[in-house]
Amino acid sequence: MNRTDRLYALVEELRAVSPRPRSARWLARRFEVSTRTIERDIGALQASGVPIWAEPGRTGGYVVDRAHTLPPVNLTAGEAVALAMALHRLGGTPFASAAGAALRKLVAVMPAADVAEAHRLAGRVHLIGDVPATPVPAVVADAVTAGRVLRLRYADRSGADSVRDVEPLGYLGNSRHWYLLAWCRLRDELRCFRTDRIRAVAVRPEPVRRELRLADLDIPHERIRPLSLV
Repeated sequence: MNRTDRLYALVEELRAVSPRPRSARWLARRFEVSTRTIERDIGALQASGVPIWAEPGRTGGYVVDRAHTLPPVNLTAGEAVALAMALHRLGGTPFASAAGAALRKLVAVMPAADVAEAHRLAGRVHLIGDVPATPVPAVVADAVTAGRVLRLRYADRSGADSVRDVEPLGYLGNSRHWYLLAWCRLRDELRCFRTDRIRAVAVRPEPVRRELRLADLDIPHERIRPLSLV
């Protein structure tokens, strides 16, 4: 998550629980940054006029005035894809049609550039069967969105670690696991990395130059379903 998105999300988080406070430590865990970064972000929001104040004491923290006027509700490209993924899990339920209609209404009011980016991100998600519940490290998700090379410390099925630079291209999900689809520079080929085996990850400054082609996946195409926003 970049800083602009984090600043907006901070205000949303504080509004959701106001008038109860959120501590800097809690917010740091929530946004996977340091408490010092949260304090700087809060200071920037206060300087821009957002009515945030600090409640002292052991159970204190930051509070925002709920009456603060927000900009019009809008989705980022990543939020639209996240909703599409959540709605995918409603397939077969009585609410699937209504949920799909709600997402289409939200996408309809997004700026054209954000809609194009959302479709681009959704096009990188491929599903086999149900959506898995295993976590994807936030830094991995951000790198796929930003198109940056990653350095992974990855454990194979026997538990042995290796370090390799990869170009993240998308995701593959089945009923049990999420996989990062990436071009492995060590093997010089497309590989699937199970996200729960990624022990450490660092973002490299180089941009990703490749595009994912379904023909590169050694999986029958009729088994793969793309994530859709419509």
